[in-house]
Amino acid sequence: MTLWNLFSWAILLILGLFLIFFLLYCAYIHYIHLKYDHIPGPPRDSFLLGHTPTLMKAMKADSLVHELFLQWSQIYGPVVRVYGLHRVMIIVTSPDAVKEVLLSPTFTKDLVYKNAFNLFGVRFLGNGLVTDRDYEHWHKQRRLMDPAFSRTYLMGMMGTFNEKAEELMEQLAEKADGKAEFSMHEMMSKVTLDVIAKVAFGMELNSLHDDQTPFPRAISMVMRGVGETRNPLIKYSPGKRGFIRDVQDSVRLLRQTGKECIEKRQKAIEDGEEIPADILSQILKSASLEKTCDMEMLLDNFITFFIAGQETTANQLSFAVMELARNPEILEKIQAEVDEVIGSKRDIQYEDLSKLNYLSQVLKETLRLYPTAPGTSRILEKEIVIEGIPVPANATLVFNFYAYGRTEQFFNDPLKFDPERFGPESKRPYFTYFPFSLGPRSCIGQVFSQMEAKVVLSKLLQRFEFELVERQSFDIVDTATLRPKDGVICRLRPRTHK
Repeated sequence: MTLWNLFSWAILLILGLFLIFFLLYCAYIHYIHLKYDHIPGPPRDSFLLGHTPTLMKAMKADSLVHELFLQWSQIYGPVVRVYGLHRVMIIVTSPDAVKEVLLSPTFTKDLVYKNAFNLFGVRFLGNGLVTDRDYEHWHKQRRLMDPAFSRTYLMGMMGTFNEKAEELMEQLAEKADGKAEFSMHEMMSKVTLDVIAKVAFGMELNSLHDDQTPFPRAISMVMRGVGETRNPLIKYSPGKRGFIRDVQDSVRLLRQTGKECIEKRQKAIEDGEEIPADILSQILKSASLEKTCDMEMLLDNFITFFIAGQETTANQLSFAVMELARNPEILEKIQAEVDEVIGSKRDIQYEDLSKLNYLSQVLKETLRLYPTAPGTSRILEKEIVIEGIPVPANATLVFNFYAYGRTEQFFNDPLKFDPERFGPESKRPYFTYFPFSLGPRSCIGQVFSQMEAKVVLSKLLQRFEFELVERQSFDIVDTATLRPKDGVICRLRPRTHK
């Protein structure tokens, strides 16, 4: 037998094996689909790819996948199946399922969280609080972190909230001539970055004063990177190699900075130096007592807190400004409350925050319509019945905050921005409004973020009148968190009190 014949037979053998593997894989997909085809859902784009082409088309068109989920829920009901190759995703808009699943510690976070362990091959969020899928390991971490996020501990951070918010007001005052146009989202991103850096880690980034600091760009790059990873083919695209390198470098910058910050603080503690009473000190103190000072775990949470503490609050504040500018009657009412509670004082006290009831309603309504973290998901370990529909084990349940907040069944006239939904006389939205998730895996930083948001927004309302620049959209862009696409371009002028 000639060498050519051997080569030909080898090629035929490989092709035959590939064909057998492909047919077996198709049979497996058919088996999976048979298990879930009783659940309502949109027609598949193709047998093999399922709904992946529709989802990818929405992402490439800069459309919100979450809007697609909302539409499918409106058409097919509270339990909707979506296929992607052999994986099955179940979009759930059922308050009873929220109560059953999210309040239980037995449901595991799905592979989306596992995929954030690395970002393009560089360790990113690792096994931090957001991404840790092992409940016992997560619970141990959460127990270490809880004291640093208690309401009592955070009351001592009011000085920093006021300090950084005042620096923002000084920057805005320079722009407040009624003519200058600027991105409110950019300004909010800078102040929330400076706050989390100092309050959590004792770092003075001064991004409000220094346009050259690399942190805002690094965070923006990693968030874009997280969003792009939803396209499984991106790492094979030659045109994305430069972008991927930038994302990798940004992750390394954040982790290296975190390592230096943690080591510096650990040395200060060992040397008996006076250390700031910030979140990092509390975390290291608790970790030392538990004898679990693992650097990689500390770095995972450094990155988690840095990004979550900056990005989501900046987005919420930007959306709030956007809606207040679009609704002058709401703006007038919230300004009246700020005038009554805060007056002209510059140092806002913790006790003042609980008196800003209408401002709290505005912030809650902002998160209903624009949930900065758009959803969460869990894996079913055993079959359950949701709204009368059996859902087999191993499916991924998706609880999309965006869809819940915009569903007519849960909120009347859902696209209307109406803070009265959260007024004292209004019916409480049980298991339909949960922007910080619910249950044991709810966001540890929600008190922190809303304290900060109240301080910044009340100072802004106290000092300035603002209007939106014409010809900008009110679209939303998804970069793993939801943010205003055009940045909320505003003009400011000093407020004249009557």
